Amino acid sequence: MMNMDQIYLITSIPGYTPQISQLISMMNYARYTTLEEVKGLSKDQLDYLLDTESNSIGALLLHFAAVEYAYQVLTFEKRFFNDDELSIWGPALELGSAGQEQIRGHELTFYLNKLEEVRNRTLEYFKSVNDDWLHHEEQFWYDKQANYYFMWFHVIEDEINHRGQIRMIKKRMKV
Repeated sequence: MMNMDQIYLITSIPGYTPQISQLISMMNYARYTTLEEVKGLSKDQLDYLLDTESNSIGALLLHFAAVEYAYQVLTFEKRFFNDDELSIWGPALELGSAGQEQIRGHELTFYLNKLEEVRNRTLEYFKSVNDDWLHHEEQFWYDKQANYYFMWFHVIEDEINHRGQIRMIKKRMKV
């Protein structure tokens, strides 16, 4: 769904309403820059930990997929993770020691496939809603209202934030 001829345009995308298209355009650019940052990394590089408190690049990539999946469940399915989903996505959502222990030993293609699988699911969900849906409000963090537009902005913001971690890890990597 990423049109490289339009990667720097926040524009209309066929099959989606105008604001949904703009949101997808921003998500595409964020993902493009993430993919460029991790291109060619080895399994050892993906598993590398700076110290006992850090996340690996692989864990951060899986975190991006887990956050996006979580917001699919929250905003489209109007529920929280079930036990099966928590066992799959929990370590990637929480990161920390669970992420360090459980998210390792995978080639880059494993993470790229997860990111693509989740993104394709998001794009299908986005086809089912219109711009009004983005403005639906619910109680969110700290007992404050948030709309779905903000929640999906957070998906983008979370990836951009953690991509900064990826860049720092790569600069300090000793693998």
